[in-house]
Amino acid sequence: MTAEAPAFKPASSIELQSVTDSKITGVSLYSSRAEITRLYKFGVKVGHNQVNISGLPNILETESLRVEGRGAATIHDVTVSKAKGEHVPATSSPELATLLTKRTATASALARCEKSLVSLDQYLSSLTVEHLEVSKLQSVMENYDSTGEKLDVRKADLTEQLRLIDAEIVLEIARIAVPHENDKLRVKAAIGVFAEAASDVEIALIYAVPLATWTAFYDIRVDMSTKEDPITLIYKAAITQNTGESWADVPLILETSTPTFGISIPQLSPWNLSFNHYAGLKSRAPSAGFSSEMKKEKDSRRYRAISSGSEDSDETEGGEPLGVRDASVTSKGNVNATFRVPGLVSIPSDGEAHNFTIVQLNLQASMSWVSVPKVDTKAHINVNAVFRSHSASRLRGFTGANHQRFRIHALSGTASVYVDGSFISRSEVPPVSPKESFDCPLGVDPSIRITYHPVIKKLSRSGFYTKSVNYVFAQRITVFNTKSIAVDRLKIVDQIPASQNAQIEVKLTNPALTLPAQSNAGGSSIKGAPKAAAPQVLNVARGVTAQWDGVDEPDCAVEALGLDRKLNWICTVPPQGKMNLTLEWEVTVSPTSAQVLGL
Repeated sequence: MTAEAPAFKPASSIELQSVTDSKITGVSLYSSRAEITRLYKFGVKVGHNQVNISGLPNILETESLRVEGRGAATIHDVTVSKAKGEHVPATSSPELATLLTKRTATASALARCEKSLVSLDQYLSSLTVEHLEVSKLQSVMENYDSTGEKLDVRKADLTEQLRLIDAEIVLEIARIAVPHENDKLRVKAAIGVFAEAASDVEIALIYAVPLATWTAFYDIRVDMSTKEDPITLIYKAAITQNTGESWADVPLILETSTPTFGISIPQLSPWNLSFNHYAGLKSRAPSAGFSSEMKKEKDSRRYRAISSGSEDSDETEGGEPLGVRDASVTSKGNVNATFRVPGLVSIPSDGEAHNFTIVQLNLQASMSWVSVPKVDTKAHINVNAVFRSHSASRLRGFTGANHQRFRIHALSGTASVYVDGSFISRSEVPPVSPKESFDCPLGVDPSIRITYHPVIKKLSRSGFYTKSVNYVFAQRITVFNTKSIAVDRLKIVDQIPASQNAQIEVKLTNPALTLPAQSNAGGSSIKGAPKAAAPQVLNVARGVTAQWDGVDEPDCAVEALGLDRKLNWICTVPPQGKMNLTLEWEVTVSPTSAQVLGL
């Protein structure tokens, strides 16, 4: 006898709604997109199970979707599709029932009122001389007017009531006519799961979505009363997402890197030379080979899935802070870094910016003041800070005994500057790598008052055979520090004119700075001549040095100093102290009849 084949068992169907039947276990947020990890827990039967997950974001990037199974089951296939946007008809509600009943009663009353008006007109039209005495005509007409007026007022009142009831009904229907699913969550995923035994399994869906971003911004707080780490930088993130699904109580990782959209190495096309046999013709278009290469390069660019951030799950997390909780920081070489926002965060899908503090740092920084009083007598504060490495024990909010050092990366962003607790300006922080310094203007310091006095000019003539005119100029600058502490590194920048003609000679007399080229007896252009001397720095008074402008720049070219005739003083002004700076120069012109422009 032939054995019968076992009966075919159809696949078990499991229906899951993404929002209600799963939880987001991780969000890695990049500058232009986010990688979401959702975890689903459900039971499977022996054999093939068809898991249908609905309610995924419409903007889900299909190429990025991957599925990870956890449990005694095997994932066979994954299919992604878009569901139809069907809506459930409006259902009844107690409020709607009451409104409909009220509308029926009001409409009936309005109909009776209108019928009464018609009947009143018909009654008046039916009256004739035979039936009505003339003496009673006035009384009948008065009753007609009085009754008709009451009915008209009643009709207008009922009509307005009916309009208001209809408006309330429309609002109530719109309130209860809830869509079957969010219009932004209509993507479905069908996953085939084979199980050898009935059990509970977990499936993690990892996918990327655009319309999610974060930008860095900062608070810079300056304590003018201390010289040790006077600058505190609070690193913050403004997070915006409009993906269609809300992130409720999720662990959030911020990535400073940008996903790559094309990593192919560019190729050089052949570059050949030949004689032009068509010299008289118009130039031809680029060769087809070159265009083909460019097209291939363009076509080769495609989206690559964002790499998973799950391998960073052992990063140190922030502990309890003083005022704020700070993020843990993980360096990934010198290219990018990640910030784990402490705790769990909730960010709705509303397209609005939600702000979080990443970390608070005391920067290794030095402050200076700069003024160009010839243009503006205000003193501008500038800070030069270094993004140094920090140990876990130095970062606020970290716990544990390990002293692993973290490298902080800064993205470009706007900074709100507070000096001694008062907001004074907004500035821009450039992108900064670990151990890199950056300059950041902090605004104007009103406690330093600078006066740029009118220039004093004297004229004299000299020479017996060759007449020349000699102009002597003196410029005085007064600096007053109203602070209760000294101001170090105050730079005052000024200039003298530069001659563009051999008949005009300009000489700086005070401070007595010389040009580096004048220090070379034989001239620096002659082979074997000595190189330009070291930049000249003159002590002109106690706490005041003079130098050519640009000496303290990192890319200073010594041989070019003073060519633009700009110089500066570096001053240390005592508390409540004043100091005077003097700039003097001479201009000699020959012949005397020449007119000089710019004096």
